[in-house]
Amino acid sequence: MPGAMTETSAGKNGSYLTAKPEDPTEAEQKELKSELSKLAAEIVTLRHALAAKERRCVELKRKLGLMTLAGLRQNLSKSWHDVQVSNDYMKQKTSAALSTMGSAIRRKLGDMKKSATFRSFEG
Repeated sequence: MPGAMTETSAGKNGSYLTAKPEDPTEAEQKELKSELSKLAAEIVTLRHALAAKERRCVELKRKLGLMTLAGLRQNLSKSWHDVQVSNDYMKQKTSAALSTMGSAIRRKLGDMKKSATFRSFEG
């Protein structure tokens, strides 16, 4: 059947219709182009409406002081991240780890020196 439509899977977004391989007639092409043009214009209109609503949302949040809290939270989070990746912080963590490891090695060596096996090697 010329111009028949088939349903095709579109993943998470549901399904959509695609034309079968037959070429549409000239009248059908004209109708499809007209529908495509109307859809494109509607998409542009919806984008403008969404942008206006997003601007209004930001304005209301700002008036309610919500942007300040969100900004503060984001700044604190970023600052903590910066501290964690800073060279001084990393050096401090490395120094603490090496110090702990050194203490553990000294303790183990001290235990080894006190063991009977080590004393027998010394003698």
